[in-house]
Amino acid sequence: MNMFCPFCHHEDSRVVDTRTSDDGQVIRRRRECPACTRRFSTQETATLIVVKRSGTTEPFSREKIITGVGRACQGRPVTRDQLAILAQQVEETIRASGAAQIDSQDVGLAILDPLRALDTVAYLRFASVYSNFETLADFDQAIRELREARVETVTEAD
Repeated sequence: MNMFCPFCHHEDSRVVDTRTSDDGQVIRRRRECPACTRRFSTQETATLIVVKRSGTTEPFSREKIITGVGRACQGRPVTRDQLAILAQQVEETIRASGAAQIDSQDVGLAILDPLRALDTVAYLRFASVYSNFETLADFDQAIRELREARVETVTEAD
């Protein structure tokens, strides 16, 4: 793939330096045009596409994760930094699957475990909307599972 020079529009350039940034998700390349010898930088990212229920697609966004989970955490002792870390964990989990496209349903599933570890009340709020809780029995079942998981964790620590 040719990289056109933004100055003289020569159809090729050579890479002078390559560095990764943003948790290894972005590659920054310093390039030089062989025709005009001017230098410029490019950034390359691996785009992760989310397929929504309607069939439309959009790029994965950590900010959407932070905003959505932030609603579930409203009034809870959860900081914006903790939400950013959660969004990063979710993205790492999704990217580890190796897929270029992922269903929005799978993004929601990837959110549940780190959110449960972060704040159980926020987890219940998010799960109730995400999993379409319809009755009190649905909440009761989720709370029972949280209690069982807490008992297992305490027992393992002993």
